[in-house]
Amino acid sequence: MANFAKSNVPQFSVDVYQNEYLPEGGSEVNAIVTVSATGGGTIGSTVSAPVYAPGQRPSAAVALMVDCSGSMDYPPTKMRNARDATAAAIDTLRDGTRFAVIGGTHVATEVYPGDGRLAVADATTREQAKQALRRLSAGGGTAIGTWLRLADRLLSSADVTIRHGILLTDGRNEHEAPEDLRAALDACAGRFTCDARGVGTDWEVKEVTGIASALLGTADIVADPAGLAADFTKMMETAMGKEVADVALRVWTPVGTAIRFLKQVAPSMEDLTGRRTEAGPRAGDYPTGSWGDESRDYHLCVTVPPAGLGREMLAARVSLVIPQPDGGAQNLGAQGLVRAVWTDDMTASTSINPQVAHYTGQAELAQAIQKGLDLRKAGDFDGATAKLGRAVQLASASGNADTAKLLAKVVDVVDAATGTVRLKTRVAEADEMTLETRSTKTVRVKK
Repeated sequence: MANFAKSNVPQFSVDVYQNEYLPEGGSEVNAIVTVSATGGGTIGSTVSAPVYAPGQRPSAAVALMVDCSGSMDYPPTKMRNARDATAAAIDTLRDGTRFAVIGGTHVATEVYPGDGRLAVADATTREQAKQALRRLSAGGGTAIGTWLRLADRLLSSADVTIRHGILLTDGRNEHEAPEDLRAALDACAGRFTCDARGVGTDWEVKEVTGIASALLGTADIVADPAGLAADFTKMMETAMGKEVADVALRVWTPVGTAIRFLKQVAPSMEDLTGRRTEAGPRAGDYPTGSWGDESRDYHLCVTVPPAGLGREMLAARVSLVIPQPDGGAQNLGAQGLVRAVWTDDMTASTSINPQVAHYTGQAELAQAIQKGLDLRKAGDFDGATAKLGRAVQLASASGNADTAKLLAKVVDVVDAATGTVRLKTRVAEADEMTLETRSTKTVRVKK
């Protein structure tokens, strides 16, 4: 961990949105937990948050993994666009950032600086790295697990606050077994975050989204290689804006309660339930990755022991921490309380909190899209029509205009309000893959 001195860094806050009222005998409590990090706040003396010396930004290391397999030469402009995009990302690096470029085929190769080292970004090393990129050529297979393991070795060699990877691939991971990629992801999880991009339409959506999910990054498609430079620049700008790494949601629950699930629901869907690590009696930590100036929403569902009318209890306490190697934790000084109150007021106990209702719909929307596309690929066109029609209905009702536009490229919408649609007979592969890749992106609830 970095050494911290008092200064201005993001301040974290936690807000809880819920209907705490349950009917007599009710046992399920749902809450939306909004976590916000706002930059420039002065950390008070009572908050043990990571802070940096005046004028000093958090240190960072970045590994750029570029697919150099044979398919990157078809068409030849793809490799050129990948080189240009990586160069644009390198230009976006903050001075002092450690970085490396990795060429990925069926093996991982250090393109720059080499010898197991990381370069330190300045005008000279940026230019040297861009010169090295010009020597990249396409040839060989694809074994993404080897790329990730090399990135991990390089990033772990630096004593920095933020470790991040950017991975670009254009094909399927055909030169290593699925379990080898899974083992690599398990080994890298929690050690660095990683954004993954698929270029063109010959890659596997579930592979790329699975990489980003495991490493708490973003996934997207860049169907036209000409768009890579803009995308890479934006990704690197976001990475350079990260201030605090390894933040965890710590959820404490009293005796007799159980956590059904904890999911990130905005800006995208990510189920964190299975990633819990125990953090003392009745408490568990859920990883959220690195944070800059941003806000995210989480859906927490807790079961509590049924109680009589008029009773109330604390169902859960949510706080923010940075787990430490010695088993301790650095408290980021923000927490939210989830309550349960039993009442015979039917109006109070049966109303659904608007935030909870919204994100429950967004979760159903993502599932409907993924199931609908799977049924379409399997030839079950009636089933696909029903699922994608439901997705259109949910997207319309929640105001998710971006997803609605993507759905309209796969189905003809007859009536969005009722979910009446017809499958298009011809769908561009890029449109279908874009819908699948972005199916978990959500729209924020209007509070």
